[in-house]
Order: sequence, then structure tokens, then C-alpha cells
Amino acid sequence: MKQEFKINGRPIGPGHPTYIIAEMSGNHNQSLERAVQILEAAAQAGADAVKLQTYTPDTLTIDCDNEYFQIGKGTVWQGRKLYDLYGEASTPWEWQPQLKRIADDLGVDLFSTPFDATAVDFLEGMDVPAYKIASFEVVDLALLARVAHTGKPIIMSTGMANLEEIDDAVHAIRSQGNEQLALLKCTSAYPTPPSEMNLRTIPHLAERYQLPVGLSDHTLDIVVPVTAVALGACIIEKHFTLSRQEAGPDSTFSLEPHEFKAMVDAVRTTEAALGKVNYEVTESEIASRVFRRSLFVVEDMQPGEVFTEQNVRSIRPGFGLAPKSLADVLGRTATCSVSRGTPLSWEIVD
Repeated sequence: MKQEFKINGRPIGPGHPTYIIAEMSGNHNQSLERAVQILEAAAQAGADAVKLQTYTPDTLTIDCDNEYFQIGKGTVWQGRKLYDLYGEASTPWEWQPQLKRIADDLGVDLFSTPFDATAVDFLEGMDVPAYKIASFEVVDLALLARVAHTGKPIIMSTGMANLEEIDDAVHAIRSQGNEQLALLKCTSAYPTPPSEMNLRTIPHLAERYQLPVGLSDHTLDIVVPVTAVALGACIIEKHFTLSRQEAGPDSTFSLEPHEFKAMVDAVRTTEAALGKVNYEVTESEIASRVFRRSLFVVEDMQPGEVFTEQNVRSIRPGFGLAPKSLADVLGRTATCSVSRGTPLSWEIVD
């Protein structure tokens, strides 16, 4: 099983820097200028990639007014008709090649979530470096197989999916000979309460599937993704907007540029702090070693005088014998005159 793969030459997996994705979604509010500004701001904030969504209302649903196509309670889109919402949130396909060229110039990867085979064909024409599968599409095994058949890396969210459904999805991708797969722990609530994130699932997914695992996060928080990295997440995906004050289908659960940058900085600090298993003295600790305890003569002594607990003590600094040698020193005698404040050494112990 592959535990890492590459996107545009960038290794994704354990031991590599966390791959951080800014999700544009519908936050462009149907303005190409706004979409370009989001790209530029995401690059400045430290995103490694920007993700789009490639669909039209007709590739996702049908224009129907009955109750099945009305959004009920429990989401920020309550009362909307699916077809209308998807029309508002969609990213025009004619923008997407231009956005990819701009992203390339900015040094940021740009790829997308396809929602049907026509979107896959379109994105292949753009030569995207990877694909994202949304949580809601995990159960569409035919779509997964079509995406896997491209041979490109796939990042798949697992919100709402049980283990059997994840098993089926992973199998559908691997059945096409594609092992370039990462899974994202996701809770599909918008926004998500941190108490429902269940981040301990991340190492379990990594162990079960032997794949890179990350987090698709809809909390309005940077603590959650930082914690995910500490638990082994290799990828972080967050919705990104220029301002939550601007009404939009996804703005209420998106990070603003300064928040996204704070998250990126915190993730990089966490990576540095995690380091490796190490019991050696670090470079910055070397100067502190002198302040450890050691054995010192604390009273003037004459040749032949016995070392006792009154004239030898374990104190700071650390120039004398290790404190564990005290039992071997007590009861023995001094080989010479010793002044108070002399570090104890075997040369002065008979």
C-alpha cells in the first residue's frame, strides 16, 4: 500500500510538510475578479493549493419544486431550493482554465471537485494535478472509478460515511489501479461544532487503510486543524473567503485571510515542534547542561579526611561527578587538600 504520493512533485504523506488547501467554493459570489483576489490572498496566506468545484445545477440535481428538492432545517441553507443554491454557488466553467493559469503563476496548485463524468473530462482538458472527492459523492462508486481512471492523485473526504461505505469507495478507486489516494476526516455540518470533530478517527483511518490521512474542517477555529496535525494529519482543507461579512453560500464557515495565515503558521510551528523521537541533548540545550546538579566539596578538607554528607553535596552547577556517584564517594578519603567549592572528581578521591 502506498503511504505517500506526489502532487506536482510535492510529497504528500507522513514525514512531509502538511499540504494545506484553501477551498474557494462559492465565495467568489459570481465575480471572476473576486475569484482572482481569493487566489492571490490564499497564496499570500500560505496555501499550497486552491480548490474549486466543477458542476452546474443540472449536473448535480434537477429543477424541481417538490419537497424532496427543498432544503430543510439544520443547515445554513434552510428553505432554499437545491437547484437555485447550486446555481448561486457554482463556479463558471469558463473561468476555471484562467484561474489555473493564474494559480500556476502564483506557485499554487489548483484542482477541483468534479461531480459527474463531464466535469472529469473538462478538468482533464485543464490538466489538473489532482482531484478532490466531496463527502456527499463518496457513495457514487461509478464517479469514483471514473476519477481514478485518470491516474491522477485523489483526495477524498469521508463525511457522513460509515466504514463499509469508505471500504467500498477505497476499493472502487484501487480497482482502477490507482493507489494515489488520501482520505480526509470530515464532519459534514456547516459550520461544525468542535465537539463533533472526533479527530481521534485520523490515526485509525491511517492504520486501517495504510494511506495518508488529513482533515477537511468546517469549524471556525484554527485549534482543530492544528490538533489534527498533531494526530498525524498530512493534509488540511479549509474554506477561504476574503470576508465573512459578504453574504455568500459558504462565507459563514470560511476563514478570512488573516485567520488562514494564522492557521498555516500554527501548523508549521506544530510540525517543527513534533520533530522526531529523540533522547539526545539538542543544540539549544547544550548551554543549559552546566546548570544540572553535580557533586561538590562544600567544606575545606585535608588529605586523608573522610568524605561525608556534610562536606559533599549534590548542588548546581554541573562541573562535578554525577549525583549518582555519591554513594561510591561517601566513606572514602581525600587524596589532597580540597577547597570549599571544588567540583568533586575521582582524582581527589582515594
